[in-house]
Amino acid sequence: MNPSARAPLTRGAGPDAAVSVRELPPYAQVELRVDPEEAAPAARMAAEFLSCALPGPGRACGDGRPHVLWHGPGRYLVVDESATGRGLAIGLACALGGEYGAVCGSVVDVSARYAVLELCGPGAEGVLARDCAPPPRPRAFAPGRYAPTTLAGVRVGLHRPGPSPSYRVLVPADRAGHVLDRLLETARGRRS
Repeated sequence: MNPSARAPLTRGAGPDAAVSVRELPPYAQVELRVDPEEAAPAARMAAEFLSCALPGPGRACGDGRPHVLWHGPGRYLVVDESATGRGLAIGLACALGGEYGAVCGSVVDVSARYAVLELCGPGAEGVLARDCAPPPRPRAFAPGRYAPTTLAGVRVGLHRPGPSPSYRVLVPADRAGHVLDRLLETARGRRS
């Protein structure tokens, strides 16, 4: 199901919980792949359009308008809470030269691919430590980090956007309910 065609999941751990878990409204998500031979000009052109540099391995950059997440060598996921996927993809493709000649990368709107779950609060790290394989180490997983991991048996991306105990989990949209339920179960202390 297309996440933009459904309301975000609303189950929560409650106002007095040490962690809150929720699905965020659908965000624009665009995959950017950069030709290795064109990496320097592509990075420069993309950075001008996105207002942040393309991050290195295990990193993320930006302020949410957009966040750029390193997804592998030459691969990035651009997540924007205020744009449309189509608009972001067209703008980024134009910035990479699509309007004037050969494009030095590929841009695909993947907004329907991932749901974005958010964990906030002092108990967030503990929930992730119990549910992620491997669990993120708090000192190594500092603000601005992004890494693939497995959560509740599902391959996900884990992003720590800032210094507060807040994490975003990019999960395949068709598995969002399962992962959300698992996180809530752990947050409520019902898993051993």
